[in-house]
Amino acid sequence: MTSSSPDTARSRRVPLPSAPNMRDLGGLTVTGGEIRTGEVFRSASVAKLSDADQEAFEELGITTVFDLRTARERSKEPDRLPARIPSVHLDVMADDEADTTAGLTVLRGDAGQVAEVLRDGAAIRKMEQSYRKFVRLDSARSAYRDFFLALADGSRQGAALFHCATGKDRTGWAAVTLLRILGAEEDVILEDYLQTNTDLLPALQTVLDKAETDGLDPDLLLPILGVRESYLEAADDEVDRLFGGFEHYLSEGLGLDAQAAETLRERFVA
Repeated sequence: MTSSSPDTARSRRVPLPSAPNMRDLGGLTVTGGEIRTGEVFRSASVAKLSDADQEAFEELGITTVFDLRTARERSKEPDRLPARIPSVHLDVMADDEADTTAGLTVLRGDAGQVAEVLRDGAAIRKMEQSYRKFVRLDSARSAYRDFFLALADGSRQGAALFHCATGKDRTGWAAVTLLRILGAEEDVILEDYLQTNTDLLPALQTVLDKAETDGLDPDLLLPILGVRESYLEAADDEVDRLFGGFEHYLSEGLGLDAQAAETLRERFVA
């Protein structure tokens, strides 16, 4: 078993106030070495990137941003990036855009409107179903395939960042899949995935505070605003159900051959 230390987790964080939940995947241990630092980042939305944070963003060497949000999310809050950095839209949930509705409602501060659907474990079940869709939907498989092929593209220069709205679910599954391709052990993968609960939830404290002011138990929102191991278990169960294992998910579900996986390892593993 290999696990990253708390110091590694802290060193991978990118503290941009207007872009929460941002971290470098570099420094994580994988088979044959570790992921190169400063090459691939994950984050929540960069739609509200401040002028000061834009300067810091450029200094990271990021030259391409992959936006995994829906067309509706993107049209309402487009990425706010330095002019030279393109934003590539890969709509994971295009085939089921309504799936994001509850989470967006909560984030808008309308938590009282969804209180009933979050009670009695319904929020956890909803999230687990969403993760199954990351594996099952044609739009999800197409988006993730294009994402990994773009990462592996030798003509792409500089670092890449990928994100969704909160950087935890669509982004979380992308990170899990990439880390598996690169040869990370499951405890390392889970640790990075769950780090969102430490890095993101403080930025959402105003949402929790408003819920409490509105008379709603903030704990009801935590399954929507955070991540849980059971969410990944649901996705993995869907991988096994549909494809018979992760390697077949890559080859049959995403259409990635062994050469694509090897190219990713050559590019990102030192």
